[in-house]
Amino acid sequence: MSLEISGKLLQIMQIQKGTSSRGEWQKQEFIVETQDGQYSKKICFNVWGEDKIAELSKINIDSEIKVMFNLESREYNSRWYTDVRAWRVEKVGSSNEEIDSNPFGDSYSNFTTPTTSEDMSDDLPF
Repeated sequence: MSLEISGKLLQIMQIQKGTSSRGEWQKQEFIVETQDGQYSKKICFNVWGEDKIAELSKINIDSEIKVMFNLESREYNSRWYTDVRAWRVEKVGSSNEEIDSNPFGDSYSNFTTPTTSEDMSDDLPF
């Protein structure tokens, strides 16, 4: 299931790196603030892979963005973890002179998604 939300880019967190049975991985989390009625909400998204991280770094803090993402939950040691993985980020109202309005491309083929429960436990960053 693919979802979409718009908001203001508040913060870009430090890059996290690790090694799994499938090799080295990188991910970076970022915080988006949305306005829902009179209350604002903050959501932590993540992008995976060196290319996606490089593109995220081109977007300025406080920019209005639109994020296309997938939600996925998985179990690890009898606990459930939810992943909010962005596969496309667009700067809202950007012109050709600004950053590419579609820095993440039309697909998220660079992302690696575990396919078995064994792969999932190997890719957890904790």
